[in-house]
Amino acid sequence: MIIVKSREEIELMRESALIVSKTLGMIASEIKEGVTTLYLDKLAEEFIRDHGAVPSFLGLYDFPNSLCMSPNSQVVHGIPNNTPLKSGDVISVDCGAFKNGYHGDHAYSFEIGEVAPEVKKLLQVTKESLYVGIREFKAGNRVEDVGNAIQKYTEAHGYGVVRELVGHGLGQKMHEEPEMPNYGKRGRGKLFIEGMVVAIEPMINLGTKNIKQHKDGWTITTADNKASAHFEHDVALIDGKPEILSTFYYVYKALGIESTEEDEFRKVPLVL
Repeated sequence: MIIVKSREEIELMRESALIVSKTLGMIASEIKEGVTTLYLDKLAEEFIRDHGAVPSFLGLYDFPNSLCMSPNSQVVHGIPNNTPLKSGDVISVDCGAFKNGYHGDHAYSFEIGEVAPEVKKLLQVTKESLYVGIREFKAGNRVEDVGNAIQKYTEAHGYGVVRELVGHGLGQKMHEEPEMPNYGKRGRGKLFIEGMVVAIEPMINLGTKNIKQHKDGWTITTADNKASAHFEHDVALIDGKPEILSTFYYVYKALGIESTEEDEFRKVPLVL
């Protein structure tokens, strides 16, 4: 069952989402060659708690950490460890925060030092596909309209679209209905309705779409060990149109990037 949110609930969710966005911005200032993912995980937990929230992922389904940190061929659900990051790595940082009874859930894939051109292009196209998908989250459309748009955009570049892992509804629980696949056929799936909030998160591979799960029960890698990219936004359906509750602004501020990519998905400028 899809759980529709009131405008008041959506504003509470926006607060949770922005805590996650700020956490990713803090990570963007700290992530570099020689730093370990376990160190970054500890920083994130402290940051989230200092902002009056609780890390959503810590203990969720018995996950042991506050961040999912998935470098290179890892797709998602990577467990932070003491291995230092090195130049040429790319890493998905997925973060959740729970405040006022609602979750925020948001991800960004970072480059460490000098990244191979084909991997840099993968990250660019995957992030672009996120917004391509968000544009289809509107009144009158259905779940697979979003997935179809992401699939067509990324497969046109020769990339593999992961099938086993999907986006999801979001609210008082981290994972609500509906599931939001990054593939599909137009006109299929549940109808979008006013007040829905979903996490849209393309997980796109440089090579094959196939993945493998490791013995730790969490880590998932590409079957061919080529790089994977992952970006995620929280999006509400308001007045029939998509409105982003999360933002990459804090990441971009830390990295010195200027962008207007989110502007079309906000009724009013982001208040910071």
